[in-house]
Amino acid sequence: MGVVKKEVNVKKQRKKEVKLFGVGMLYLLPAIILLSVFLFYPMFKTLYFSFFEVQGGGTVERFVGFENYISLFKSSEFKESLKATFLFVLYVVPGEIIVSLFLAVIASEKMKGMGFFRTIFSSTLGVSVAAGATIFLFIFHPSLGAINNVLGFLGFGPIEWLTSSKIALISVAITTIWMHIGINFIILLGGIQNIPEEMYESAKIDGAGYFSRLFKITIPMLSPVLFFVSMIAIIGSFQTFGQIDLLTGGGPDNSTNLIVYSIYKQAFSYGHFGFASAQAIILFFIILLATIVQFRFGERKVHYQ
Repeated sequence: MGVVKKEVNVKKQRKKEVKLFGVGMLYLLPAIILLSVFLFYPMFKTLYFSFFEVQGGGTVERFVGFENYISLFKSSEFKESLKATFLFVLYVVPGEIIVSLFLAVIASEKMKGMGFFRTIFSSTLGVSVAAGATIFLFIFHPSLGAINNVLGFLGFGPIEWLTSSKIALISVAITTIWMHIGINFIILLGGIQNIPEEMYESAKIDGAGYFSRLFKITIPMLSPVLFFVSMIAIIGSFQTFGQIDLLTGGGPDNSTNLIVYSIYKQAFSYGHFGFASAQAIILFFIILLATIVQFRFGERKVHYQ
């Protein structure tokens, strides 16, 4: 009798779990539909196109297997694009994290009028990519630009910020750092404000100076936030497009032709959708590998409270 009762209870428990699972899936259904339409379907379609010769309008001509990938790695333009992309990430990620952290540390100080500076530091969050790139298009202008005018006043010659293959990538990186400061600043400032004040008071009592508190309390306690910011910075840098299109158009001499912009050109300028899809898949795996490496090695230095 006891065994029968136990089996009945188990069945009731299973029915309850199935019912709860069904209710949960109903709540998730809108998100699943949106992700399927705008993420999963395009992803699998891109993978499918990468193995075919695809003409304009998405018309599949013939199966080519790994030919697009082979041509990709033989292409000198793709190799230059790959090099430019990694250099760009190397310039942008440390730059935006260091600048944002510096501003967040300053803004965390309890001083009169600091609210005004917090607003200024986070203001780039409200600037669109098109507007930000247009601003720097005027700043970097060879004759009318603010920077070259200042340099001319100081007796230095003008710098070809966007027309020199040696400097153009750095110029776009500076623009990108400025655009990303706002969101990174807000996240880092929130992280600093969540550090218990008692830790600083104890350190002061023990005689710790400002920089000692900064490097032994603030930064270690901020490490989970820094880890998150570095992750979104890396992914965002690999996906940079708008400022490239508006500032340099991938030039000069393909020095700013990042992978994302190369995908755009191959697909919509040249009509090589299969070739562009292969590049998109390569970029996906590069970002995936960078994320795995970051989690594998970067998370070791994270100190959770």
